[in-house]
Amino acid sequence: MDQRGRTPEVDWPARPDLSLALNRMGTFDWDLDGGRMHLDATALEVLDLRPDEFDGTPEGVRARVVPGEEARLDRRVRRALDDGRSHYGAYFRTRRADGGVAWTHIQGHILRDPHGRPYRVIGILRDAAQDPGEPGASGERDEGRRRMTGVVERTTAILAHARTVNDVTDVLKDPEALGHLGAVSVMLGVVDGPRVHLVAEGQLGSYVPEIEYTRIDARFPMSEAVRTLQPVYLSSREEFRQRYPILWPYIEPLSVCSGVYLPLIAQGRPVGALGLLYSRDGDFTAEERNVLVALGSGIAQSLQRAILFEQEHDLAEGLQRAMLPRRIPEVPGARIAVRYRAARMGRDIGGDWYDVIPLGEGRVGVMIGDVEGHDTDAAAVMGQLRIVLRAYILEGHTPGTALARASAFLRDLATERFATCTYAEVDLNTGMLRLVRAGHLDPLVRRGDGSCHRLQVAGGLPLGLPERERAGTTGSGYPVTSMELHPGDTLLLCTDGLIERPGADPESGVRELMEAARTGPVDVEELADVLCDLVGDAGGGDDMALLLLRRRGSPGPRAGGPLRQRLAPGDPDGPAVARHLIRAAVAAWGARERADEIELAADELMTNALVHTDGGGEVTLRLTADGRIRIEVEDSSSALPRRREADDWAVSGRGLMLVDRLAEAWGVEARGSGKRVWCEFEVPPRTAEPGADH
Repeated sequence: MDQRGRTPEVDWPARPDLSLALNRMGTFDWDLDGGRMHLDATALEVLDLRPDEFDGTPEGVRARVVPGEEARLDRRVRRALDDGRSHYGAYFRTRRADGGVAWTHIQGHILRDPHGRPYRVIGILRDAAQDPGEPGASGERDEGRRRMTGVVERTTAILAHARTVNDVTDVLKDPEALGHLGAVSVMLGVVDGPRVHLVAEGQLGSYVPEIEYTRIDARFPMSEAVRTLQPVYLSSREEFRQRYPILWPYIEPLSVCSGVYLPLIAQGRPVGALGLLYSRDGDFTAEERNVLVALGSGIAQSLQRAILFEQEHDLAEGLQRAMLPRRIPEVPGARIAVRYRAARMGRDIGGDWYDVIPLGEGRVGVMIGDVEGHDTDAAAVMGQLRIVLRAYILEGHTPGTALARASAFLRDLATERFATCTYAEVDLNTGMLRLVRAGHLDPLVRRGDGSCHRLQVAGGLPLGLPERERAGTTGSGYPVTSMELHPGDTLLLCTDGLIERPGADPESGVRELMEAARTGPVDVEELADVLCDLVGDAGGGDDMALLLLRRRGSPGPRAGGPLRQRLAPGDPDGPAVARHLIRAAVAAWGARERADEIELAADELMTNALVHTDGGGEVTLRLTADGRIRIEVEDSSSALPRRREADDWAVSGRGLMLVDRLAEAWGVEARGSGKRVWCEFEVPPRTAEPGADH
């Protein structure tokens, strides 16, 4: 005995038998203590390794094992070592030098010391494609063996392209994929928490709703395979009946005499189980079991990849939906419909967004945009950009300034992303439409007469581009285009996912969209559904967002204004002209009896703007959708006014106190770098004239 108490019954390295080499069987010798491994010339040939490529360690062999097979092979060897076995065997796939895949068979004999501790493994490696068969085996058996191996290879190759669980199940339900294995039925179960969910069944019709979900601890063969991580082999109908009495009523009517249930294990944990039912009696040979285990390994890797793809996609889609508005507000004077559709492309997700921003007094802002990229980062950037754009608009910045600031914000995020966007601000009282575009598609408008047109909107660069890309631009870089939206007109904003068609020019998609908008239903919700169907029929793989805004024929009980007058410093005629316009408008709107009060309040607000600011301001008068007269005075000072009580001898300080007593409501709004002070007056309702159209 040597110094370790072991019998040196075999020299190192073990000498190969000539007959093994002639049958393309190589030998290996693995020193478990020293970490050495010896491969003879034939073994190197089987693995397609040159002698100078092999470093004499197990890691040198691992380099040839196909990813995903290595863990399964390690588990097989480790189980044999730990369970006290003297032999093990397995089929596994190897990657050849030219990139091709081959099946290899390994058999190992484990040497142990007197205490049972393994210290050495001696065995053979052989090319499974050159399988010589068992003594006395017929050529038909060899052909069947090669056919089964080929089915496993083809199925694994097809599954390599599967991106969803449905892709995996479609392959397994295809009779051509697994039919050559001789199975009359194929079932796939996916682990779902404490249960196994049967997601696919093919060929025989053995699927029944009662066992679609089974608990992992239940007495079913698929549950047992998941629970024990061991295949379950059933060689007869009697074995089905005795071992699984709960399942037997579903098996009894079928022409099934045997079956196998394979655990699908990926990264050491079960992700599902595969069931194969056969019409033949009898046990499965060791070789058949090895091939089936190899099949299960390939399916497990594909299933886990598909599950991860779907989980990542669901996470990204959920993130994107959380970043979009949870509800679209009701806007008097308009009908608004929005749609969003995610591309179902594994974990791909886009940065498309939309938003609707009520601005008060019959005004509303709508936007649509698309952040570059298809991943969770694009969705996260989209959410930040939408929120910051909304904030700039509500602060009172002009549309062009809001987009310019949003562009600077996106650059400061340092994400190297850019975004396209269109923002439109509509005064539903007057129909005034102001649009600004940042590298986005031109909007469309469907007129009340059914015609559809593309709006030519002056455009700026996409948001977030580096400063060097913006060289030569002037001002904010985002000019505003003004036009009128008539009663009955519908504004259509969308992202490019709605017009992209595989292999087609985007212009053809625009023409198709315009034709669908022209011939579509009048109701905006129905029209939105019709336009989305274009994507379902012929769309590409991108996300899609759509926003429709229709101006109603009569946004309020009365419409009036707005009247605007510029207040320039040192111009004594400005306030006088404004007072004249206000008195005339108030009389025309049926509030002649309140003309003095309204004129006095307006005069106080104008005086404050001229006295306390350097840049003058602008006075606006409008009749709101709910029938109030509203006066707004906007100036460039950020200092907010405050109401204060003046004593009997004070010459100032009564302005806001007068406004507070005269008007039904008043307030101050921050507007970009300045502010807006406003007040509102109730107008007595007028009696409708006979025959008037409401």
